[in-house]
Amino acid sequence: MQGIHRLHKSCNPHPVFYTPHNMNHPFLTLATLTALCMANCHKMQAQNALSRAAHQAEYNVEANITASNGDAPFWLTANRYGVTSTQGSNGYLRASLIRNAQTDSTHKWRIGYGADLTVGYNQESTLFVQQLYADFQYKLVNLTVGAKQEPMAFKNAELSTGSQTLGINAHPVPAIRFSLPQYWNISGKGNWAAIRGHISYGLLTDGGFQQSYIGNHTAAHYAKNVLLHTKAGYLRLGNAQKFPIVFEGGIEMATQFGGTSYNTLTWNGVNPEPIKMKHGVKDFVNALFGTGSDGTDGNGYANAAGNTLGSWMARLTWHGADWSLSTYYDHFFEDHSQMFLQYGWLDGMVGIEATLPKNRFVDHIVYEFVKTTYQSGPIYHDHTPEIEDQISGQDNYYNHNMYAGWQHWGQALGNPLFVSPLYNHTADLTFTSNRFRAHHIGFSGNPTETLHYRLLYTHQRSLGTYSLPFDHARTLNSFMAEVGYAPQRIGKLHTKGWQVKAAFALDRGSLLQNNTGFQFSLSKTGLLTH
Repeated sequence: MQGIHRLHKSCNPHPVFYTPHNMNHPFLTLATLTALCMANCHKMQAQNALSRAAHQAEYNVEANITASNGDAPFWLTANRYGVTSTQGSNGYLRASLIRNAQTDSTHKWRIGYGADLTVGYNQESTLFVQQLYADFQYKLVNLTVGAKQEPMAFKNAELSTGSQTLGINAHPVPAIRFSLPQYWNISGKGNWAAIRGHISYGLLTDGGFQQSYIGNHTAAHYAKNVLLHTKAGYLRLGNAQKFPIVFEGGIEMATQFGGTSYNTLTWNGVNPEPIKMKHGVKDFVNALFGTGSDGTDGNGYANAAGNTLGSWMARLTWHGADWSLSTYYDHFFEDHSQMFLQYGWLDGMVGIEATLPKNRFVDHIVYEFVKTTYQSGPIYHDHTPEIEDQISGQDNYYNHNMYAGWQHWGQALGNPLFVSPLYNHTADLTFTSNRFRAHHIGFSGNPTETLHYRLLYTHQRSLGTYSLPFDHARTLNSFMAEVGYAPQRIGKLHTKGWQVKAAFALDRGSLLQNNTGFQFSLSKTGLLTH
């Protein structure tokens, strides 16, 4: 049948034939027909993804209560996405409906979503929308719209102290986020090299909280309607199925910009007049590339716009048959002096993680050492016509003169060892303890199929900050033991999806109060739709 073109049958289960005589347009070619078919195919796949989105949605309901004799102990609040409060007695009821887009992993188009609400007692907000988002995935590309709890890179979320830039310690920020959440192979069939990463723009939601928390304390600065830009890129070298050693490395960066700053710290002291920061297209570009300048930089001392920070990260893993051993590094920076090698990388986190062969005692072990005492040195001096030397010390990690530092709702957005301002009990959101050394160790295991535990212990020695050092070094020893029990059946009663957790924790030392507390939770998880 000369002149007959058959469309690709994957687009339509019923083959359709066209001849030059029945085409509506004389210039319609085979390439045009193929393009139309593929467009129709993608449309059908997207529609199918939408119809599948009603299936395999998982619900979770949880009740949690914390009781302490002082503040809530450190490890009962840290690295829980800001859900638990630092108040000594607090609790919440939580309900969520989550559909993971990877449920449709065999399809090109995938849709996921989540709604997660908490009603709290002695929390920073009585009613809080913890998560509310939609995921739209095509092959390896993901678009997230809304507030979603994103995982850390290169670290054990259960046992690590957390990432220094993009951690899991504070409430998630609503944002528009483009990402490659899984590694994309860039090296052909060997799969020896792969990349992943993300770029996002969002809005911090704690402006009203900051204003209320500061109150009439005019010496403390805060900001409202602040925008947040984050980005990350990671490279993986190696294939564990062909060679046991795998390297992963990359960079994480974040910039707070825009919004309105109140009680701003300037070269001439506190400015009582609100300073409205720009948020035009150019400012979004400046946040992306770390360029621009703020009105508080001073004449002739232009710096990057907003509050920019980040981390260089690396992880090296040896994979055994049923075990693995990893070492990783997280180097934090606030500006170019620590971003590059100008002053030497004397601060950072060094960690070791071991995954043991299956046994009834210990599954994972993590050790971390964190040092932040250097911060480019104790002296800062901008170059002038008289003195051309530039000395870029006193980085003051997590703090900023316009914004309330690297925090969200009073808790550090990065690593909680930069003790969150909520623990200070002052009308100020400044991080007062950012120069410290810390040793940390964590264990976890599964003695039975229904029982899981973890143990955490951290020793920290803090010097305060360069501008406000402590009279004497302050120490903190924090311990937590947590046990989770998730039986499938108790007697004749089916208990699948139920879990009860109990935790005991304490803080001892001069950095925080001597806190001792317990935490209990009861939760139920299951499929709402099949």
